[in-house]
Amino acid sequence: MILDVLRWLVLIAALAPLAYYVVATYCGWFYFRTVRKAPPATPGFTPPVSILKPVRGLDHEAYENFASFCRLDYPQYEILFGVVDSDDPVIPLIENLQRSFPERAIRISVGAPSLGTSPKMNNLCRLVREAKFDLLVINDSDVRVEADYLRNAVAPFQDPQVGVVTAFFRSITKGNFASDLDAVGVPSDSSANVLVAHKFGGIDFALGWTMAITKERLEEIGGFEAMASHHSDDFTLGNRIVKHGYRIALMRKPVWMVFPREGLRQFLMHELRWSIMLRNIRPLGYVGLAMTFGLPWALLAAVLAPSVSASAGYLLAYLILRLTMAWIVAA
Repeated sequence: MILDVLRWLVLIAALAPLAYYVVATYCGWFYFRTVRKAPPATPGFTPPVSILKPVRGLDHEAYENFASFCRLDYPQYEILFGVVDSDDPVIPLIENLQRSFPERAIRISVGAPSLGTSPKMNNLCRLVREAKFDLLVINDSDVRVEADYLRNAVAPFQDPQVGVVTAFFRSITKGNFASDLDAVGVPSDSSANVLVAHKFGGIDFALGWTMAITKERLEEIGGFEAMASHHSDDFTLGNRIVKHGYRIALMRKPVWMVFPREGLRQFLMHELRWSIMLRNIRPLGYVGLAMTFGLPWALLAAVLAPSVSASAGYLLAYLILRLTMAWIVAA
């Protein structure tokens, strides 16, 4: 009797990920339809921008990633690279970038005072102080962008209630199975979570591949100095902005994220680090995340289902709904 009850509880619980996929697919369809129908951004709104890039070491295809920011269709902007160590191998690459694009204002800031336990946040504190312009666009070193990137990043700031602008990403990978798996899974899962949050209550976090904010708004929340010991800088920045009464806007177009070749162990360690970070910043969300993992639930339901047709139904429903969600939210 008890085993039968437990079996049916598992079969019912296994429906939760399927329901989540349906909801996420709808949220993705609704959002992207709204974006397509939205009027284009005002072409004359082009405030000067400081692009801040805290970097460390050489990422895969780093030069081409950096060079994409030098080819932007935007009237006035500067690029500030922040490097903590003077012997970092990324410095010669940035110097080569300066020679290749002499028309661009590219600067390197080496060294950063230790204000907290996060080297990246210490780096950002110095970059903000050295930035010439009020509007800051922060992104990671593995990000690659298209020519209209800055126009899309600044457009939402025409609304004074916007505190931070962030973006989805698409993947570029020339790697093996593990890196391809990472490149497919991360954007589809993260985009689904963002789209569901956007539809039901709004986003209260930023995404590290692009975070745009003004110095004025940053000062209102204490600057990066107040976050110097936080390692989830994107979540903390967005969360504090929302708590101060502003909203987070999404860019119309995603950025590109370049994934390196990696082994299965590296892939699993990456997933583990992400899970630990989520557990630390959102314990309840971490627990609820288990109900979005459809594959283990579908396999368990297939084993416990009362018939072969029911088992096949769970597996087929998982396959169709999971692929549909990935196609809609990450395509």
